[in-house]
Amino acid sequence: MAEVVPPYADIGGPDTVHLSIAAGWPVRLLERDLGAVPIVRAMPNTPAAIGEGMTVAWANRAANRDQQALCEALLRAVGAVAWIDDEALMDAVTAVSGSGPAYVFLLAECLAEAAVDAGLPADLARTLADRTVSGAGALLAQSEEDAATLRRNVTSPGGTTEAALSVLMATDGLAPLMSRAVRAAAERSRALAPSSRTRG
Repeated sequence: MAEVVPPYADIGGPDTVHLSIAAGWPVRLLERDLGAVPIVRAMPNTPAAIGEGMTVAWANRAANRDQQALCEALLRAVGAVAWIDDEALMDAVTAVSGSGPAYVFLLAECLAEAAVDAGLPADLARTLADRTVSGAGALLAQSEEDAATLRRNVTSPGGTTEAALSVLMATDGLAPLMSRAVRAAAERSRALAPSSRTRG
């Protein structure tokens, strides 16, 4: 980035807005190389490849509403867009939605492996796991109910789902593990940014 960004200072005019999707590279470092120009920093994720992305954006003070709207229109071409008013939140955003697809893919992997352990053929195990994860995600996206309500709707008292959730929701279960994972990703995002006094 320290080598790639500086030449852009000579491109465009006073109305040019720069849109960055570089993880862990704050706007202060872009301003160091570009000057006090309009900049929007955004964090998309890989579902953007099929138009189902989630992008979070932040604009510096030099970026006016029209420039922000231009960037949003571009980003909406690959999914939903949300704005934050504090760039410091971008590390947490990166940890949740930026890296989040990998967590979901790992869930599908683990579910398929558990299915094989339960005696299912590997091909069927993968199909069941992949379709369950993608179908549940589609239901969550289209439903007016939140994830907790949808989970409770599937959980019959004393049933099989409740038995599984008693393991996943134990004090050492999925929730604290996910919190640790998100913290680790956020810390790594912060660590990616070099000092503004250095180049790289």
